Amino acid sequence: MVDLKASAEAAGPEPAHEPRGSLWHDAWLELRGRVLFWVAAAILLVACAMAAFPSLFARLGPHENCNLRMSKKGPGGGALFGYDLQGCDYWSQMVHGTRASVLIGLSVTLFSLLIAVLLGLLAGYYGGVLDAVLSRVTDVFFGIPFVLGATVILVAFPGHGIWAMTLVLVLLGWTTMTRLMRGQVIAVRDTDYVMAARALGAGHARIMFRHILPNSIAPVFVVAMLNVGNVISGEATLDYLGVGLQYPDVSWGLQLNVAQSFFAEYPHLLVFPALFLTATVLSFLLLGDVVRDALDPKLR
Repeated sequence: MVDLKASAEAAGPEPAHEPRGSLWHDAWLELRGRVLFWVAAAILLVACAMAAFPSLFARLGPHENCNLRMSKKGPGGGALFGYDLQGCDYWSQMVHGTRASVLIGLSVTLFSLLIAVLLGLLAGYYGGVLDAVLSRVTDVFFGIPFVLGATVILVAFPGHGIWAMTLVLVLLGWTTMTRLMRGQVIAVRDTDYVMAARALGAGHARIMFRHILPNSIAPVFVVAMLNVGNVISGEATLDYLGVGLQYPDVSWGLQLNVAQSFFAEYPHLLVFPALFLTATVLSFLLLGDVVRDALDPKLR
């Protein structure tokens, strides 16, 4: 007779079966092998560092040591990116202009995401009259064109700064994520684990924030990442049109506004802020795309 115990010992211990990871853990395992993720993350890390600590990247402030004799001179002569119309170092202008764009993009998206999560949870979970009212309010704001609506409001209230622009863009930018959040909640609220939690006596708040929210937030989070790039583009557009930030504030959109009349003779005035803006917006969009692919098991 074969000694089964001895055979088992000779074969060695059975391989341990690792528990299945969470959705976010599996997404991270997928993301860390993608080159696009690391490229986009590196660019955004530099952009955020410039916004938070501009003095680490530029030796001068945005309006320091300006010399009109150097006005509009191109790269060279001690200035990496040349000089602007006032003879200020253009590299320093680029670095300090990062703060307004990145801060507005992240702030608007964060506040819009919070509004979307709250309203989407309430509308999708309770339904009925509350859902109808919130949905109609969302439709009204959704029907207002983003740039046109912001232009009308900002023209009506001149003298605004970064936080006033943030408030206006939040007012007009929460609708898409709210609709998506509501749809996700409706899809999740009648699943077996939610019904089981309700049968065990869990309260509404616990069900919404412990069971429904973690299982419905992923698509909304991806849209939020994509939204940062869209908000930065919208902020730059408003600055370019002359209804956004005003001097002495510094932003890429303002620099594009000033440079449009001098592009033929002094192309560096338009090329450099356009490159900074394009790289930042494109990085947010690429990061959102790769995160979306990683969070969707069907695309792996």
